[in-house]
This record gives sequence, structure tokens and C-alpha cells, in this order.
Amino acid sequence: MSAFYRQASFLQSASTMDTLPPELGFEVAFAGRSNAGKSSTLNRLCEQKSLARTSKTPGRTQLINFFSLPDDKFLVDLPGYGFAKVPERVKREWQRFIESYLTNRAPLRGLVIVMDIRRPMLEYDLNMLAWTNTRDLPVHVVLNKSDKLKHGQAKTMLLTTQKQLKEINPQYTAQIYSALKGVGVRDLEKQLNGWLNPETKEI
Repeated sequence: MSAFYRQASFLQSASTMDTLPPELGFEVAFAGRSNAGKSSTLNRLCEQKSLARTSKTPGRTQLINFFSLPDDKFLVDLPGYGFAKVPERVKREWQRFIESYLTNRAPLRGLVIVMDIRRPMLEYDLNMLAWTNTRDLPVHVVLNKSDKLKHGQAKTMLLTTQKQLKEINPQYTAQIYSALKGVGVRDLEKQLNGWLNPETKEI
């Protein structure tokens, strides 16, 4: 696994556009349903157990969290969608904040959407994909929790998801992943390398 991502460290959280860090270098954001294992996916990538906060209560993360890497590269953890039980007003505020970030953030190179491989492409996922497609934002889907399925079942889910993605945007990609077992980490690294270091495609 890449030593580059092991160097990730928490930079800051943001609750409004005014509290975002300065626009430097390149960054990749991670999104997903609250129970898809987004934080665990980030932690496995960076080989740090508690870099991104995980919780048994889905939707706990309510801020956009920034993690810094060398050479002005950043990973960004977005609040999970399908939020926890909070007032509708709060949900709308989160949604506006996330949409504004994804639309206006100049250093943003791509979006990783983490899905539970057993239940991918649900309503919230499809809404997010439709929204990103209208804004020409590159997307890579990570089908997490592949350890919950047999290899053949996981492969079938990947092929089905890839077919659905192609109908939305032929440029969207997907892979199998297991934050628990470390499956697919190198594939995710390669995707991120291409976004974060586009001149060389490798870090």
C-alpha cells in the first residue's frame, strides 16, 4: 500500500462555506449513505484506525472534514446522506452546504461515492449521481463491504453497478472494496492518484 496516504492528517472541519480552508492544490471528496462505511473506507486507505471518525450511529458526521496530504493534496469527508434523525431544517442546511461545496470548490478533482455492495444504487445514490452528472464532476464508486458476499456475488454486483453507471455517465467507474479486509485498496489508490496528481498519474 502507498506510504503517501499513510501521511494523511486531520486539517480542519467546516460547517459553512466561510469556514472552508483556503483553495490550494487538489482534493478528492468522499460521499455516501450514512451506513455505507465511508469513514472506514478512508481509514483503511490511509492505514489509520481513527483518522475519519466512525460511529455506530449513522449520520453522526455533520461537518465537512479535511485531511491534508503532502504537496497540497487533500482528502475530504462529506456528511453522509440519508442523514440521522435530525430536524428537516438541519438536513436542508447540510444539503445546501454540500451542494455549494461540490459546485464551487475549485481544487475539487473528483468524488468517491461509497456504497454498501449488498445494496448499491439506492435512491439517495441515484440522486447524487444524477446531480453530479449535471455538473460534470468525475465520480468513482466504491462498493464497500465486499467481505459480506461470496466472490461470485460481489463480481455480479460490480458488473450490475457498472452497467447502471454507464447509463448515467460512461466516464463513471466502480470497484469492489472491503474496508475490513483491505480488498481493493490499491485500485482506489490508483484512482485517487490520477485525480490528485494528473500530470504523472502516480504518486
